Amino acid sequence: MLVLAGAGSGKTRVVTERIGRLLGKGVSAQSILAMTFTNKAAAEMHERVSKLVGPKVAKDLKVCTFHRFGLDTLGQETRALGFRGTKFAILDQADQTSTIREILRELRTTKNYDIGAILARISAAKNDFITPEEWLEKQRKSRGVDEYDEISMLVYPKYLAALRTFQAFDFDDLICELVRLWKKRADVLEKYRMRYRYLIVDEYQDTNHAQLELVLLLAGSHRNVVVVGDDDQSIYAWRGADVKNILSFEDHFPGAKVVKLEHNYRSKKPILDVANAILARQSGKRHRKVLVPTQGAGPIAQVVVCADPEVEASFVANEAQMLIEKHGVRPKDIAVLYRSNLQAQPIEQALKERSIPLRMIGGQQFFERKEVKDLIAYLKVVLSPDDEMSLRRVVNYPARGIGEVAFHKITAHATAQDMSLWAVIQRAHAVRELPPGALEGCRQFVRIIEGGRLAFEQKLPSAEVAARLCEAIGLKADILAASANPQVAARRWGNVEGLLKLFARRDEAGKGDRVQFMEFLRLLALRMDEQDEEATDRVTLTTMHGAKGLEYPYVFVIGVEEGFCPHSRTTTERATDFVPGDQDGAVSIEEERRLFYVAVTRAREKLYMSRCMARGQRGKLVPRTPSRFLLELPRELYEEREETTPIAPGIEKTKAGAANLLAALNSIPTLPPGELPMIPRARPKF
Repeated sequence: MLVLAGAGSGKTRVVTERIGRLLGKGVSAQSILAMTFTNKAAAEMHERVSKLVGPKVAKDLKVCTFHRFGLDTLGQETRALGFRGTKFAILDQADQTSTIREILRELRTTKNYDIGAILARISAAKNDFITPEEWLEKQRKSRGVDEYDEISMLVYPKYLAALRTFQAFDFDDLICELVRLWKKRADVLEKYRMRYRYLIVDEYQDTNHAQLELVLLLAGSHRNVVVVGDDDQSIYAWRGADVKNILSFEDHFPGAKVVKLEHNYRSKKPILDVANAILARQSGKRHRKVLVPTQGAGPIAQVVVCADPEVEASFVANEAQMLIEKHGVRPKDIAVLYRSNLQAQPIEQALKERSIPLRMIGGQQFFERKEVKDLIAYLKVVLSPDDEMSLRRVVNYPARGIGEVAFHKITAHATAQDMSLWAVIQRAHAVRELPPGALEGCRQFVRIIEGGRLAFEQKLPSAEVAARLCEAIGLKADILAASANPQVAARRWGNVEGLLKLFARRDEAGKGDRVQFMEFLRLLALRMDEQDEEATDRVTLTTMHGAKGLEYPYVFVIGVEEGFCPHSRTTTERATDFVPGDQDGAVSIEEERRLFYVAVTRAREKLYMSRCMARGQRGKLVPRTPSRFLLELPRELYEEREETTPIAPGIEKTKAGAANLLAALNSIPTLPPGELPMIPRARPKF
């Protein structure tokens, strides 16, 4: 069955009600597999099912992301994969970037390549299950090969070899390697076909080729598969999603039943009128749907034409202030959406000037911060010394004399003797011509890691082990010495303390034993799209892509101009842009139209759309053209007005903002005198 669920049509309820009905009819929870794309969506789905049937019935239900399913399944099949031991590492994006950079260094290329562009091409080849030569030939036939295609396919086999050396998988592998295993081992595939007799896939329009293969293999025999999605919300082609998967579902599963959900339970009629008008101009193949309002009439959509970005920011901030102060709207009920993060700064500044609390989605995530990743890498090495990616990250951090030349001698010795890096570091005295400083650094590193292992063996809480590690490596001292100023140092050390508090909460919940803690650290690599901060009462600033799946009573869609919406990269391709062989462009105009539709349908009560008549470019104002999507809207669907000058915040607001700023400055923790700029490092001992 294909369930075509329009925006706001109750998609999640359809999935949870189906699972609840299956369980109610006596189907075993262990035979149901539901997959989606974010941990947040999976947790919400599981929670709703638990409320329907009770936690006892739902506890054995498998509701997870595609990548989590791949991780768990591969983890059970390490013997079939030919791995030594039972564990493998997972490379996150930073690890992938580091690995590619090292390969480029080995190739001695003089060009400064965009590593993200290389990874995009490698990912495409992986998900197509083809060799570098086959991939290049496919690209050549479709639109020709550029220098990024050439270097990427030169790097590709070396990257695969590095993964094998590290006994590691990247995100693509969690799906691709599972599909490869199932195709190679029919007995392994049959085991999972027998286990999961009922398959449910959410957000099916976001699947890529490898995920489609997984669904076809798992459900191909019993065909008991329900997918839920909306081709009109397919906006992720740039990261591999293929809208053809949902459009061709009936070809993949002949005789499938198709159900359309077109009643919208989210937005007022004027908002849906705009949304339907956007889709009416969509060209190409699509499942035709028209959203039917159920929430009644509401205020007509507003189009505000602003003189420049400063005026636009002033308008948004003042309108938000009026909604909050005069109409009792909560800040959390307001969102500002934009196509590019570059558009956020003036809005952020204008809201802060009016003391309006805000949060930005899409900045650097907590677990991506250097100091957090460093401590996690140390803990991974303590728990699994053969985790080479983590070991490489911290073996000389903080600096302990194991420089690039010394480490090259260590890795060469490991290769020649067929030993792990950890085994060589433990026996560093056997490495020829290793400098005395590096030898002592290896001894220090071994003492730190062995001290951590002993602490875990003594069953100390994970938070205490991590705190002792911080002291042994002198992490705080290094952060203080390396930071530009005391405020930056305090913020970075605060991130470490935040991680320690997270570990402490897990310890208190009884989840701090060695096995559970190791699994928790592995799963952190899968937190690709999570918002770790709590949803407090603040205005949300996010990109249109980041807003997918969210909804707010009041939504401002800013910068509705050519160059932003649609983005300039749809018409002017850059050298680093990746164009898949069977697609028309890196980001097609029609996908940009769908993205605009997604942004508009986030609004429940009132929709604002704004554009600028001019923007600064190379020091001068350049005229801007209204978005073609805006010009296509029937004039009766919105009210238009102009804003020509910025409105300054009221004097009371300015005073309040100054008072808040002063209070914030006074609250910044100060460091003891004499600690900066040079601080002696703590000795590596427990």
